Amino acid sequence: MSQTFSKSDVASHNKPDNLYIIVDEDVYDLTTFQNEHPGGKKILQRVAGKDASKQFWKYHNEGILKKYQKQLLVGSLDSKPKAAAPPTPPATPPPQEKKEAVVPSAEPGFVAPQPGPAAAEEAEALDQFGDLVPYADPSWYQSYHSPYFNQSHADLRAEIRQWVDDEIMPNVTEWDEARKVPDSIYKAMGEKGYLAGLMGMHYPTHLTKQRVKSVAPEKWDLFHEMLLTDELSRAGSGGFVWNLIGGFGIGCPPLVKFGKKALVERIVPDILNGDKRICLAITEPDAGSDVANLTCEAKLSEDGKHYIVNGEKKWITNGIWCDYFTTAVRTGGEGMNGVSVLLIERSAGGVSTRKMDCQGVWSSGTTYVTFEDVKVPVENLIGKENQGFKVIMTNFNHERIGIIIQCLRFSRVCYEESIKYAHKRRTFNKALIEHPVIRLKLAHMARQIEASYAWLESLVYQCQKMHETEAMLKLGGAIAGLKAQATTTFEFCAREASQIFGGLSYSRGGQGAKVERLYRDVRAYAIPGGSEEIMLDLSIRQALRVHKALGMKL
Repeated sequence: MSQTFSKSDVASHNKPDNLYIIVDEDVYDLTTFQNEHPGGKKILQRVAGKDASKQFWKYHNEGILKKYQKQLLVGSLDSKPKAAAPPTPPATPPPQEKKEAVVPSAEPGFVAPQPGPAAAEEAEALDQFGDLVPYADPSWYQSYHSPYFNQSHADLRAEIRQWVDDEIMPNVTEWDEARKVPDSIYKAMGEKGYLAGLMGMHYPTHLTKQRVKSVAPEKWDLFHEMLLTDELSRAGSGGFVWNLIGGFGIGCPPLVKFGKKALVERIVPDILNGDKRICLAITEPDAGSDVANLTCEAKLSEDGKHYIVNGEKKWITNGIWCDYFTTAVRTGGEGMNGVSVLLIERSAGGVSTRKMDCQGVWSSGTTYVTFEDVKVPVENLIGKENQGFKVIMTNFNHERIGIIIQCLRFSRVCYEESIKYAHKRRTFNKALIEHPVIRLKLAHMARQIEASYAWLESLVYQCQKMHETEAMLKLGGAIAGLKAQATTTFEFCAREASQIFGGLSYSRGGQGAKVERLYRDVRAYAIPGGSEEIMLDLSIRQALRVHKALGMKL
C-alpha cells in the first residue's frame, strides 16, 4: 500500500543501502535500482533523500516514470494535493429514440456503416477526459459539445488510452531504437478486436470471433475507427502506429471488399486475429504516385491457372514480416487499363524481402520486395483483370484519412509536449510560457490543429453518410487536400516544438524524445499516400470535375 512521507522522512533514506528520492512529490525507493541505472550509481547517490525533480526532468521524459513506477514508487509526500474528483455533469433528460436511416450497401453481404448513434441523439457534452490541456486533445474530450461522438466513443477512448498508457508509452522509445514492436503487441491488436475495426467499413463479425470490449459490433462506426487510430498515435511514434496498422490498414480492405469469397474466408480470419500479417505492395523504384505506370508484371501460365509474377516493390510498410502482399501488377497494356491486383502469398515461393533503412518510422518494417517467377493462382485476383486501378483508387481515401488522423494527433503531441515543457523550463528568470514569443508559437500550432481536425470530422461524417461510390467521387479531392493540410500542419508543429525544446529535441531520448522522433517521421507522412504537391493539384482538379458534373456555373 502506498505510504505518505514528510520531507524529513525521505531525508533519512540517504545512504547507498537505503536510497529514496522525490520526483514531483512522489517518493521512489532506488536502493536496488542503482545497479541498473544507465547513468551509474553516483548520480543517484548525490540526490539521495532529496527532491530530484529538476535533475530527473533534465534527462528523462514521462515514459521513464511510467515504465518504472510500479516497481519503484513507494508513496508520496504529505504535501502532495489529493487528486480532485471530476465535476459531476448536470442531469439531462434521456434523449428520445430515433430510427437510424438505412444506407444502401456497396456490395452483397455487407451493411454499410450506419450514421453513428450520436447522429440520432441530442448532442450532449460528455465527461471531461485527459489532462485538460487546451487543444492537446479534441474539444469533445474537454466537455465541449459534439454532434459526432457519444458514450460508446467515450468508452472506447478510455479502453484504448488505458492500454496505451500502461503497455505502450513506457516502451515505445525502446521499440523504436530496436526497429521492431514485439509481435505480442500486434497479436493483442487482434485479440482486442481492434484490427477488425480498422478497415473503413462495418465490423466484420462473419470473419472473426474477436470483439472490442467497450463497443458492440453493431454500433461500430467510422468515428470509432478514427478514435482508435487517434489514441494509438498518442504514443508519438509513426513507426509504432505503422507497425500495427500501416500494412494491415491498406492491404486488408481491398481483399475483403473485392476478393473472392473463398479467398477472403481462407485468408482474412487469421489476419484479423493477429496471427498473420498483410501489406499493400504498389510503389516501385520508378513508380510512386504515378501508379498507372507501374511495371511489375503478371503473365498467365499456359494452362491459365496461374499468374507468373516478376518485378520489384519498394518502400513497402511491414513487408519483412508479412505473409500476404496485396500487389498491383501489370496484366495488360500500358497505363491504368492494364493494371490488376493480386494477393501474393509468401508461401508460394519466389518472394524475397529485405529491410530498408529510412529517415523515420524506424519500427515500421519498410521493405524492398522482389518477386521472381511467383506462381499466383488466378483465384487470388482481387477485383477484375485489368481493372485493378479502380481497386487501388477506392483504397486511397481510406489510406489518406488514416494518414490525416495520425498527422493531427502527432501535431497535438508536439503541441502538448511543448506546452508542458514551457511551464517547467525557466529562462531569463521566468518560465518559458511567460515569454510572448513562445505563446505565439503555441497559438499558431493550436489554430492549425483545430482547423484541420474540424475538416477531418466533417469528412469522416460525409464518408459515413454517403454511399461508397458517391464518397469516392465527391470526397476524393477534399481528402487529398486535407492530407496535404495535415502533413504541413505536422511539419510546422514538429519544427516549432523543436525550437521550444532546443537542444533537448536534437538528442535522442530524454524529455525531447517524442519531438525528436516525430521530426524524423515528418517526411514519411508528407510523401507516401500521395505527395503534398500531387494532393493539392488533385484536390482542385477533382473538385472542378465533380462540380462541373453537378452543374457548376462559372
